[in-house]
Amino acid sequence: MKTKSMKILLAAAAFCGVACAETAPTLESVDVRPLPHYGRIARKVVGILNRKHILSHPFDDEMSRKAWSNLVTQCDYSHSVFLQSDLDAWEPMQTGIDDALREGDVSFGYEVHRVFVKRLGERVAFVTNLLETQEFDFSVPEDYLFKRDKAPWPKTTAEAEELWRKRIKNEMLALMLGRELDAEDEANGKKKKKGKKPAEGDGASTNDVAEAAEPEKPPKQVLLEKYRHYLQMILTESDEESVLQRYLGAAMMAYDPHSAYMSPMRKEDFDMEMNLSLFGVGAVLSQSMDDGALEIKEVMKGGPLAREGSIKVGHKIVGVGQGTDPVEDITWKPMRKTIKKIRGPKDTRVVLEVTDKNGGSRRRVALIRDEIKLEDQAATGRVERVTLNGAEYTFGYVKLPGFYGTMDKKPNDPLYRSCSLDVAKWVSKFNTQGAEGLVLDLRGNGGGSLKEAVLLTALFVRPNPGPCPVVQIREKANVYPLYTFPDIPTFAWRKPLVVLIDRFSASASEIVAGALQDTGRAIIVGDHRSHGKGTVQTVMELGGNPETPNGSVKVTTARFYRINGSSTQEKGVESDVCLPSSLDERTDIGENNLPNALPWTMIEPLQYDAIWDMPNYVSQLKSLSAERLKYSPEYARRMEVVKLCRESSERRTVSLERTARRKMMREDRDVFAAADELDELDGDEDGDSASEDGKKKDEKKDDFVLKESLNILADIVRLTGGAEAPDVPVRPRNLPPWLRALGGDY
Repeated sequence: MKTKSMKILLAAAAFCGVACAETAPTLESVDVRPLPHYGRIARKVVGILNRKHILSHPFDDEMSRKAWSNLVTQCDYSHSVFLQSDLDAWEPMQTGIDDALREGDVSFGYEVHRVFVKRLGERVAFVTNLLETQEFDFSVPEDYLFKRDKAPWPKTTAEAEELWRKRIKNEMLALMLGRELDAEDEANGKKKKKGKKPAEGDGASTNDVAEAAEPEKPPKQVLLEKYRHYLQMILTESDEESVLQRYLGAAMMAYDPHSAYMSPMRKEDFDMEMNLSLFGVGAVLSQSMDDGALEIKEVMKGGPLAREGSIKVGHKIVGVGQGTDPVEDITWKPMRKTIKKIRGPKDTRVVLEVTDKNGGSRRRVALIRDEIKLEDQAATGRVERVTLNGAEYTFGYVKLPGFYGTMDKKPNDPLYRSCSLDVAKWVSKFNTQGAEGLVLDLRGNGGGSLKEAVLLTALFVRPNPGPCPVVQIREKANVYPLYTFPDIPTFAWRKPLVVLIDRFSASASEIVAGALQDTGRAIIVGDHRSHGKGTVQTVMELGGNPETPNGSVKVTTARFYRINGSSTQEKGVESDVCLPSSLDERTDIGENNLPNALPWTMIEPLQYDAIWDMPNYVSQLKSLSAERLKYSPEYARRMEVVKLCRESSERRTVSLERTARRKMMREDRDVFAAADELDELDGDEDGDSASEDGKKKDEKKDDFVLKESLNILADIVRLTGGAEAPDVPVRPRNLPPWLRALGGDY
């Protein structure tokens, strides 16, 4: 499912606004034009791309073509609003954007927006007439191409209207069958999941409004309102700043998907995302381009949504209510305005109306806004006891959700926070408790502080004969390695180590996993590979004054490379033993699936010592794990779900014939339910800490990947005879060219 690139963190201080009566904008009233100082901003952006981006590539005709494609695709991702004649008229600008922006001319972005609004008005008028005057025949065997990002634009109005006829027919059928399947599930005793009852005073409300949803509207009315709201949203958000951000953003994303222009308002949102003390419900959202709802991209640990328990990643918010006020439909409403409705002061009540991933099964959940505390997102750990082949083992387990670290305080400050320090405390406990191995869980860890990544790696590698290299950073002019800090004690954990990853493990997670794998220190277990983000972005202010601020840019200025010379970009870190989740191999997850992603490259490897010889055991560990899993019904079901999730993500067409579509939707429901179950089992979302006897405070279902990783850890202990990493290097694994040329046994 394609979503807008803007992601907003639901947190902040109280929002205060004054209601005012305004006439809703219309197609005739909207006339968005660039402000006089926008030309200055465009020239600054081009200058920064030419001077600062890691590619060292001028903003020329090649980049202009990519910017042109980005712009029209961002406006019309489904290739269904514009006509081919519109694109033909803009053809000269394919090689003209660079010249125009260099001269401070941003008018093309506003021309594209003007035509988009005009065409969208035509499409919505057609939809309105279609729904009011026609009935659909769902017995006709025809298909609908719903993934149109690679499809040609319609050549004529008639072709566009036929495409939209199928689109509306598809949505009508999905809505009708969704309600039908809901009723069938309820009749068969398949109850909808409800949130767990919150603990006293934990800031979450019981779902006392879960059954208070209004009667369902007729499908035609739902679709009519949806597209009218969609058009209204576009008209409402049609301000000078948003159009400029999209145009200059398209230009910057011609270089890579992480470079972006941030208007003054977007910069405020970006700064909010960097804040670690937050008020709200605790979620990261993006607006779906399919149905206008706010899709939940992340549920923040410790927040009201996480404590409520039943709302997961992929669910959608379609309505918001304040306190006891009526719930307002927010689909296709301006995202920024909806976010402000969800934010609010601590201890105030907000009601969210949510649906499942497919837009069905509506229910309402009441939450009490709260502070999202860093303590709730900190590293957690516990002791795990494993019995394998008659032998008993005691292992440590640490879950690290992010690489957090206080930048403006010293370690002796009471408010100082450090993920590496928190993990070190758990490691110390495990050492005193006689743990024989450790699992470091980096699943879902999207990165964070580079310094903390280096400090964390230092816990597992030797400080002598000198600092150990962790990562190489390549800037435009030079390459330099980052080493473990020589004045900080290291090698806190010498026993076997397993690191868990998935497709959401990115950036700093990949640095740590890659360094521990390259030095032979750890075995990597999880999805086939991690996310693959191997780039560094720098935020640069563009100046201006309070009356005419210029905003900022986020530009890619460096790349990460492993100490073996391989980039983490696109390829990520590959697992030694693959235990796939429902995320694995999906075509909509991972750096390699983003447009204009920088390619994987290599540089000269560093000279470094192998800390241990774990790679020598990989073949045996894979064989032992495969033999165990061969007879596991749970693993067989997991692999079936992974396969079905991959096939579902690759599907591009659906049937518009009722019987075939109903069969597909029933199968999809089962797949999504199984995938949700896998997601719940994997990752120990609540991060339960350990009591002194090593038992979890809140017993959960088994985490399949963790369970097998503990078995793999037991295999390592047995194969190594319980040995620890040696005090002397195993041998240098990578040598500089001059030393390799000497030959001999090094």
